[in-house]
Amino acid sequence: MEKTFAPILTPASPAKKAVARAALVDLKDSARTLLAECFRQFGIETVVMSANAVERMRKEKFEACVLNLGNGAETVMEAARTSPSNSRCVIYGLGGNAQEAMRYSKYGINAMFHAPLERPAALKLVRATHMLVLHEFRRYVRVPLMTEVSIVCSDKRRLSATSLEMSSGGMSLKSAEDLTSGTNVEISFSLLTLPRVWVRGVVTWRKPKSFGVRFDAADDRRQRVKEWIDSYLES
Repeated sequence: MEKTFAPILTPASPAKKAVARAALVDLKDSARTLLAECFRQFGIETVVMSANAVERMRKEKFEACVLNLGNGAETVMEAARTSPSNSRCVIYGLGGNAQEAMRYSKYGINAMFHAPLERPAALKLVRATHMLVLHEFRRYVRVPLMTEVSIVCSDKRRLSATSLEMSSGGMSLKSAEDLTSGTNVEISFSLLTLPRVWVRGVVTWRKPKSFGVRFDAADDRRQRVKEWIDSYLES
């Protein structure tokens, strides 16, 4: 009796999940090593770049980018923000303070590593932002973004601050100005593709050099911020 044998089929291996990548642009060896270790703890692969950073940021997909805020930084950030693949990548600045970062505010720096790099502080920043890098948006409802914010208080005082994090309901800001909880304010700012927007709010908490503003639910202008946040997280 002739026997027939069914062909042996090799089970298809599951598709490998894409790895989130962070570009390390023109960093010293010590900084590369430290940051690579920090990102690796959260499943993020690092890619070292130097002279070819602009071209690679235009052509390849990266979820994050770390670069010194010095000569050449603006060109790399512009390449990232104008690239369809990297327009929403998380940009980390290194080596500058908030005032220096404001020179690049139109490119939307998300967070700053302060120099000299120290492992505890670097790891804390990566831990705080890695969900955004990994696109785990359902668990990350706040967007870290540094931009210049103008503030008009109810007593007509005009102040300047730097945004730290933003959500559809409010934002946290960095400033040495004395603002107490309960102060009514009107703030204005621009965000990458969002033209300058004005929205009313109230100071809800205050810490040394930082405070939080909750947007006024009755101010329809905050809808533009919500739409921008939703677009940022979904892109």
